[in-house]
Amino acid sequence: MAFRQTFQLKQTQKLSPQQIQLMKLLQVPTIELEQRIKQEIEENPALDEGVEEPVNEGLDNTEEADYSNEDLDDSRDDFDINDYLDDDIPSYKTSANNYSADDDEKAVPLSGGDTFQELLKKQIELRVKDDKKIEIAYQIIGNLDDDGYLRRDIYNIVDDLAFSQNLMVTEEEVEEVLREIQDLEPAGVGARNLQECLLIQLRKKKKTTEIRTAEEIIEHHFEAFTKKHYNKILKKLDISEDDLKRAIEEITKLNPKPGNSVRETNKSVQHIIPDFIITEEEGKLNLTLNSRNAPQLKVSRQYADMLRGYAEGSKSKKDKEAIQFVKQKIDAAKWFIDAIKQRQQTLLLTMNAIMEFQKEFFLTGDETNLKPMILKDIADIIGMDISTVSRVANSKYVQTPYGTYLLKYFFSESLSTDSGEEVSTREVKRILQDAVEEEDKKKPLTDEKLATLLKEKGYNIARRTVAKYREQLGIPVARLRKEL
Repeated sequence: MAFRQTFQLKQTQKLSPQQIQLMKLLQVPTIELEQRIKQEIEENPALDEGVEEPVNEGLDNTEEADYSNEDLDDSRDDFDINDYLDDDIPSYKTSANNYSADDDEKAVPLSGGDTFQELLKKQIELRVKDDKKIEIAYQIIGNLDDDGYLRRDIYNIVDDLAFSQNLMVTEEEVEEVLREIQDLEPAGVGARNLQECLLIQLRKKKKTTEIRTAEEIIEHHFEAFTKKHYNKILKKLDISEDDLKRAIEEITKLNPKPGNSVRETNKSVQHIIPDFIITEEEGKLNLTLNSRNAPQLKVSRQYADMLRGYAEGSKSKKDKEAIQFVKQKIDAAKWFIDAIKQRQQTLLLTMNAIMEFQKEFFLTGDETNLKPMILKDIADIIGMDISTVSRVANSKYVQTPYGTYLLKYFFSESLSTDSGEEVSTREVKRILQDAVEEEDKKKPLTDEKLATLLKEKGYNIARRTVAKYREQLGIPVARLRKEL
């Protein structure tokens, strides 16, 4: 067997752990940044809040050099903040002067309340007193998904109870307890599919003519109902169109995801905190960074004094180890302070480019003034990677005179009209949205008809592209938009 030896030259770029953490800092929104800073302060005693102070005063450079060694992990050796951003101060404002940090309500209000599973357990404990049934109920409740459905087969729950609880039960016993759970609130919980979920809710309602008809439709004509084959249902049930319409109105009042109702009630109430604020004064835009993104951090004076004290003391091995530890903590604190400053500058640099690119929108608030803009456009303007722009745009909000927007809102692809004019796909989606809202729901517009409508307005778009935009807007196909 012959072996070939080849030489291959390959260029790779490896990011240091510090650079990776900087990229992560860019990605986090304001509220998470506060938590990240708090965590860093707790983990690194050399980092403190307040105005930054010099740490090398009175410390002789040669003395400090005596205590550095090859094993010292100096986190700043392979990380130069200037490699990522010029030191020149941008022409736009870099101060966070919109309001002081003291004016902000830093606490995120949370609503109390039991979890979805806890509420169900409390209810079942009031109804069932048998210990064996309680264990079965707990097992079923633990298997419910976020929507309140039981997606796991009964025989699997029987096996789970045998292996995990050493409890031998039959499928009939599990079914019996499941029926008890399905009688709990919110109505529809414990269902194994949408059809069962809707039936559980209907059977709890007062038996009016409309409810009986609705039950009949869901139990025996569910497929025809989901496909909106209303003519088939009218013939099968031999009812009038008005009777069917009233029954469907009752069905649409039901909750297809009963678990969500509890989670929505009990979930944390978290306000949107804008990362940027744009104001307009006499036709001139002014960009500021939320003061929460510009915290005052410094190296702990206590740790700086500690390093100075060790340097002035003896030269024992123990002191050298202490110096190494303190120096590592101070270097880590310095890096974190630099990284936060770098984050502030990168955020402002990127947002300023977006603001200038979409200037007409920020001056008018008119969505039709939004220009096609992709990540590469901004990356080219600021001279950074697309991935950096993507991290800045991720989960960040900007407050404008016309509302608060997610940065991703301003990015969209472009297409050309018949006249050759380049327009944003967002504009096309708005036309589609308006057309669907204004359509005759008895005869909703098909994708073909929507494509024709767009062509009449000068947008030459294929039907499959219309279907893609419609799906992105969360609009169902014409058949499912049909109403009586």
